[in-house]
Amino acid sequence: MTVPYFSQWESRELVQDFITGKLDPSDDPLWHLSGATSREEYALWSSHICGMACLKMILAQWRNQIIPTIELMKACREYGGYIVDDDQNIKGLYYRPFVSFVKEKFGMEAEVKEHTTVEEVSDFLKQGHVFIASVHPSIRTPEKMPPKKGGHLIYVFDRNDRSSELIFHNPSGNTKSSQENVHLSEEVFSHFYAQRGILIKISESIS
Repeated sequence: MTVPYFSQWESRELVQDFITGKLDPSDDPLWHLSGATSREEYALWSSHICGMACLKMILAQWRNQIIPTIELMKACREYGGYIVDDDQNIKGLYYRPFVSFVKEKFGMEAEVKEHTTVEEVSDFLKQGHVFIASVHPSIRTPEKMPPKKGGHLIYVFDRNDRSSELIFHNPSGNTKSSQENVHLSEEVFSHFYAQRGILIKISESIS
């Protein structure tokens, strides 16, 4: 299965520099591809749109649509998926408004999942569905134990039954191997996974 990959930053090869602060996102040479109206808007939002990058991948895979991440964010924000306070602090992605957004905007059947085990996620995948999972962002270095679980969204789209591994794309991966087609055992995945996310029911969404 070939699943299109998109980072939450437009220049995927510069992610390490962005997350370490070596480069400011406003210096991303491809910022304009995001749908942002300025470098400043892109810099403000690029670290907050992992969920929109996941949605971009889902739409590219299942609908053959490629919609810029900031454009998706702005549409999702109209549903309450993100809230920005007077100090420009961003809160979100809020799952329930996101579910309403993808249902109404794209006709996709989605469902908020909480207290959902890794084994249940595997069952969703066996049924042909996909899952946006809440994990700790340090999942890009799975050999290290995270300080906590959750805080970042990844696109889980397949599993290897023989090895009991989940297969996913990580919008904030800092190397190609940590970005796309990442394979992690259910046990290791559970170290990062907050047991919540968004189920996208593909069979209903594309029928």
